[in-house]
Amino acid sequence: MSAIEVLTARARSAAKTIVLPEGQDYRVVVAANKAVREGIAKKIIVLGTEEEIAAACAKGEVKERLFESFDYLNSREMEQFSAEFHEMRKAKGMTPEKARTTMTNRIYFGAMMTRHDMADGLVAGSIASTADMLRAAFHCIGTAKGIKSASSNFVMDLKTPTASGDDVLLFADCGVNPNPDAAQLVDIAMATSRSYQALFGKQPKVAFLSFSTKGSAEHEILVKIREAAAEFKKRVEAEGLDILTDGELQADAALVPAVAASKAPGSPLAGGANVLIFPDLNAGNIAYKLVQRLAGAGAYGPVLQGLAKPLNDLSRGCSADDIVAEIAITACQAVL
Repeated sequence: MSAIEVLTARARSAAKTIVLPEGQDYRVVVAANKAVREGIAKKIIVLGTEEEIAAACAKGEVKERLFESFDYLNSREMEQFSAEFHEMRKAKGMTPEKARTTMTNRIYFGAMMTRHDMADGLVAGSIASTADMLRAAFHCIGTAKGIKSASSNFVMDLKTPTASGDDVLLFADCGVNPNPDAAQLVDIAMATSRSYQALFGKQPKVAFLSFSTKGSAEHEILVKIREAAAEFKKRVEAEGLDILTDGELQADAALVPAVAASKAPGSPLAGGANVLIFPDLNAGNIAYKLVQRLAGAGAYGPVLQGLAKPLNDLSRGCSADDIVAEIAITACQAVL
């Protein structure tokens, strides 16, 4: 069973409500209908004026709307959300007028809906930029308890399983933090562990990756990785979390049992890592694209994580099926 099939099945069981703010995009209405038809979400709310949604449905050949249309610009929540956003951001210079203007941005409005549990999660970005998505997430939702830095992961659906038998890995961070320090790496590891549990319901096995294994090399850029690995292990033990972790490890020591036995004897991962934490965005982004393009893996993401509520970004070149997959991922994240 592929990663998306697993996620789709879990999303059906979760029965969540997801908001899609970009109702002017025909791909969004096609995806909304499919997600409802296939039971991937209990309800899909699509934001837009009647004119926008009707035009999108016509272009996408959607004859019958299975989703809920929501004209946010003329909703009773507009003034409520504007006033609340002013209070939330006035220390940063937000005025009532600017707050009202901000709430006419459909991504911000959808994020406020998610904040108020009108939806369990949000998926957007087929038109909006990643920067717009991140700003809305940080300004309206904020980070989850115990996490100061939001991050992202990619779900890597492998064509060939790893040596220890895993056919899905999570790579992080591949899209948000360019050069995380040790504390941010700990947050990334914690958020990715929670993501793995929410998405696949199994024990995370977390490897902090490096060009060194257990002190086999020395360089100043290794310090933060070692500090993060040690701090994360302490946190896992202190909180009694069902997570295995080790670091610093080279990729082969993290993923190949025979190599782990030689390079890292006694490692709790024993070459069976399913969550890979990269030292910076260069490494993470390069790695996921190499695995995707050269090994033929499916790469789903970036999946935003570490937020108080799930909001997820799309590629502007996405298809309707890509949006459906992201809806499934978001619904699974909303379970925790």
